[in-house]
Amino acid sequence: MKEFELKYGCNPNQKPARIYMPDGSPLPVTVLNGRPGFINFLDAFNSWQLVRELKEATGLPAAASFKHVSPAGAAVGLPLSETDRKIYFVAEDVQLSPIACAYIRARGADRLCSYGDWAALSDVCDAATASYLKEEVSDGIIAPGYTEEALAILKTKKKGAYNVVQIDPDYRPAPQECKDVFGVRFEQGHNELCINEELLENIVTANRELPAQAKRDMIVALITLKYTQSNSVCYVKDGQAIGVGAGQQSRIHCTRLAGSKADNWYLRQHPKVLGLQFVDGIRRPDRDNAIDIYTSEEYEDVLADGVWQQIFKVRPEILSAQEKKDWIATQSGVTCGSDAFFPFGDNVERARKSGVQYIAEPGGSIRDDHVIQTADHYGMCMCFTGIRLFHH
Repeated sequence: MKEFELKYGCNPNQKPARIYMPDGSPLPVTVLNGRPGFINFLDAFNSWQLVRELKEATGLPAAASFKHVSPAGAAVGLPLSETDRKIYFVAEDVQLSPIACAYIRARGADRLCSYGDWAALSDVCDAATASYLKEEVSDGIIAPGYTEEALAILKTKKKGAYNVVQIDPDYRPAPQECKDVFGVRFEQGHNELCINEELLENIVTANRELPAQAKRDMIVALITLKYTQSNSVCYVKDGQAIGVGAGQQSRIHCTRLAGSKADNWYLRQHPKVLGLQFVDGIRRPDRDNAIDIYTSEEYEDVLADGVWQQIFKVRPEILSAQEKKDWIATQSGVTCGSDAFFPFGDNVERARKSGVQYIAEPGGSIRDDHVIQTADHYGMCMCFTGIRLFHH
């Protein structure tokens, strides 16, 4: 397949649209089902690079859940805990492969934002992964291969129109990449920066204790940021992005956004949330939306008379602001990564509120001393990587 005609570009009025290789060679992808669009392929190619690099850097299967050219979540294939199964709607008796665990955890970072996502897998998609994905609202998937059973399952989604793309895992892009903006051609070298533990050697805080788990989480954060629209900040725990703040003009706004998403992820584990009794037959998106509202300041919208009966079997008790604050305060062991330097210590202050104990950022601010001082005040361990990860 040397070119693929798209229905339209970013918007329906942008026609004609296609993807093709400038040198006339075959495309590195095969469309096995559906008809992916312009934005679908942008998500597919960005997400594939992310999961491929995560797999190469950690040795673990990796997955990502993309929306509008940024990851809503990314994760490596560590086993799900009992609590994970509850908050991600996985029955106790369901057998999961490592790649299925990776995708479930990636989507679980922000299930509300992952609604209608593009899924990416570093490994062959198996039946366990496809079966879980079948029950989710998703636009498509990219992977290096599919088992016959997995492909048969995925072809039943969206009345047979679900987008399934297979990519050549050996494909590597040209060293120079180009794009046109307003009729002007831009050219730059492809970002081949290798993210590994060597970037984490410059520990600048008094606390120099950086366990293996935190190093892995720093790598997950940095590789996720490499394919997130800048400015961006990423919070990671146990090999899973739990909050991604993308595309903000202010660094502190990135940190706040990522932190609020990490807080929401953790609130899903609150006993009151785990104890919610939903009506039979409720759809997963409706559960996700109800939980999001229940844990927010708009909780009355789902607890009002005449409303809660459509969602819950029993009217839930209110989860008070103090209860939420107290619960979030128990969060710990979180890693925070930033695609560019923290200009002030306020970013560290905000990250601490979401349980951050480890930070990876480039360094280079004229206020580095203040940033380090703030991290030292809370006993954090912080690395200066010396590398920027802007992505546009």
